Amino acid sequence: TLELAASTENRVQVTIGLKSAENGQFILSATFIPQDPSLHLYSKDIPKTGINGLGRPTLLELSKDSPMQAVSELMESAAPQSPATPPLELLTYPAGPVTLSLHILLPNGNNWVNDEVTVTYMACDEFGCRPPVQQKPIAIKIPGKELFQ
Repeated sequence: TLELAASTENRVQVTIGLKSAENGQFILSATFIPQDPSLHLYSKDIPKTGINGLGRPTLLELSKDSPMQAVSELMESAAPQSPATPPLELLTYPAGPVTLSLHILLPNGNNWVNDEVTVTYMACDEFGCRPPVQQKPIAIKIPGKELFQ
């Protein structure tokens, strides 16, 4: 995996990576690593504003004019869990790191291209939540697909 960028905010480190897959596709990933092992993140599938204002989804998104093209839905490394107390639709990942992955096509060419992705997340534990990080841009340089042939 080629590490493209890393960012830390509100007790969570995010690492953006890229690796090759089959059929000329690549996998863009974001690994969200809470800096405290008791912190959990919320499912990618909860609404962007949370449930009744609680929580924020964990997301990796391409910029709207990105030269990368998504060819899959966002995939998660851990299955979300329902909480023990309402609202039950406020799904969380188990405490610890979570990786979100997206199958993509890289742009044509054999040079590196400036791009950015955005991440959203909110880390909480039994004592409370850190402020949400919402649609934070992270600058990356992506290779043209001919660099991998």
